[in-house]
Amino acid sequence: MEWQALGLSLAVASRSVLFSLPLAIAVAWLLTRGRFAGRALLDAFVHLPLVLPPVAVGYLLLVLFGNRGPIGAWLFGQFGIQLVFSRAGAALATAVMSFPLMVRAIRISLEHIDPGLEQAARTLGAGPFDRFRSITLPLMLPGILAGAVTAFAASLGEFGAVITFVSNIPGETRTLPLALYTALQMPGGEAVAARLAALSFALGLGGLVAAELLARRVRALLGP
Repeated sequence: MEWQALGLSLAVASRSVLFSLPLAIAVAWLLTRGRFAGRALLDAFVHLPLVLPPVAVGYLLLVLFGNRGPIGAWLFGQFGIQLVFSRAGAALATAVMSFPLMVRAIRISLEHIDPGLEQAARTLGAGPFDRFRSITLPLMLPGILAGAVTAFAASLGEFGAVITFVSNIPGETRTLPLALYTALQMPGGEAVAARLAALSFALGLGGLVAAELLARRVRALLGP
C-alpha cells in the first residue's frame, strides 16, 4: 500500500505543479505589475483556497468539473475527458489548493526586482517580451523554484479536496493522505498508518528544506 500510494502521490503532485506553474507565473506578474480595476478581487480569489475548508474546494470542483457540471460536461462531451474520480482530477484538486503558495512565492520574488533594470533595458530598445525573458524571468527564478517545490510538497499532503472530488480509489486516486486515512479505518492498520505518516512527514520536511536551499543557491548564483 505504501509504495503504490507514494508513486501515485508523486505522479499527481508532479502533474499538478507542471501544469499550474506557467499560470502561477502569469498571475503573480499580473498582481504585482498590473494596474487594473478589480486587482484586489483577483488577489482575494487567487488566495481563497488558503482560507476555505478543503472539502468546500473539493465540492466546488465537483459542481464545476463533475460529469454534469458546466465545465466537466463540456470536457467529457467534446474531448472525452473525465476529471471526477480520476488521477487527472486529483492533480486538479491539488493544483487548486497549492496554487496560492506558488503565486505568493513568485510574487515576493518579483516585488524585490529593481524596476530600474527593466527601464534601462527599455531605453536600449528591448521589447516587453525581451525584457521579461532576459531580465525579469531570471531574477524571478528563486521564487519560481521555491514556489514550485513548496507547492509540490503541499500537494503530497492534500486530503480534503482530493477525497471530496475524486473519492478514494485504490491505484487511481488513493494518494498518501488517503492511504493513511484508509489504514486508520482498518483493523490492525496502525503499523501501516505509522509508516505512511512517517513517510509523509519526511517528504513534507524534505520538500520545505529543498525549497529553501534551492532558492538560496539560485540567489547566490545570480548575485546581489
